[in-house]
Amino acid sequence: MRRREFIAALGGAAATTAWPLAVRSQQAGGMRRIGVLAGVAADDPNGRIRIAALLQGLQQSGWTVGGNLKMEYRWAAGSADDLRKYATELAGLAPDVIFAAGGTSLGALLQATHTVPIVFVVVPDPVGSGFVDSLSRPGGNATGFMQFEYSLSGKWLELLKQIAPATTHAAVLRDPFDPPGLGQWAALQSVASVFAVELRIVNVRDKDAIERGITRIAEFPNAGLLITASAPANVHRDLILRLADRHRLPAVYPYRYFVAAGGLACYGPDTIGQYRRAAGYVDRILRGEKPADLPVQAPTKYELVINLKTAKALGIEVPPSLLARADEVIE
Repeated sequence: MRRREFIAALGGAAATTAWPLAVRSQQAGGMRRIGVLAGVAADDPNGRIRIAALLQGLQQSGWTVGGNLKMEYRWAAGSADDLRKYATELAGLAPDVIFAAGGTSLGALLQATHTVPIVFVVVPDPVGSGFVDSLSRPGGNATGFMQFEYSLSGKWLELLKQIAPATTHAAVLRDPFDPPGLGQWAALQSVASVFAVELRIVNVRDKDAIERGITRIAEFPNAGLLITASAPANVHRDLILRLADRHRLPAVYPYRYFVAAGGLACYGPDTIGQYRRAAGYVDRILRGEKPADLPVQAPTKYELVINLKTAKALGIEVPPSLLARADEVIE
């Protein structure tokens, strides 16, 4: 999200808009409430940017915080215990809709309620995870926007080999308590022999485990890192980036903001766009539609981003063919 859009979204709560008649009548009958459950910390800058995109989308549909809408936020900061506790709290408040950011948030909420409507984003394989019956007919009280199919995870290893062809060992940083983490690991394992790379698991929930795991893989020649998509990886991203730099390890990440902060490369969906699009589903549910009738949508855009400055610092010459395919090159 551009800075201008971010500021506009944050200012949306105070903006005056010409609301549709239906929304005006809803406001007159009482303020609507939306719960938000996120796995990152409340002060996480990227988490805030994404929520700003959600608020911007809601504003465009005629909803303004403090006007006809009240938000209830819960930030788990990578804690599985807090995630379950906050999911129960939000369900107990019985808001009109709960917005779930990520698969672990959605899983906790579906254990807490089968009646409160839920709109989710960045959830890998919601059908395989048992969250919805099908993409076209979710069936229950949840719908939203899937992150990717697990097979996409294999492309991270392919990308690592394209950037650093000599790689023979790679640490896979994943959340051992997150079912989507198992799916991503399985997809990586299925292609590891094709690329002649030995994979080792590192528990991304634990800071000490992250440091031990990355330090251990760095002892191998031609080693690299693969960071799977999870809330703990987001929470500990500064540590991961710092260790990758310290040990001079090529690394592939799931999201652009890792690369913007100094990571080498990423391939993944446009998550900010998902937050903005999710506002449309929240709006439709507030107007009376049911999650069971709203199909789960797949990403419309994937981003390949390469940090050329980091590549040069690692002594890596990125193939021109890969640079030509990149959606963004950070220099």
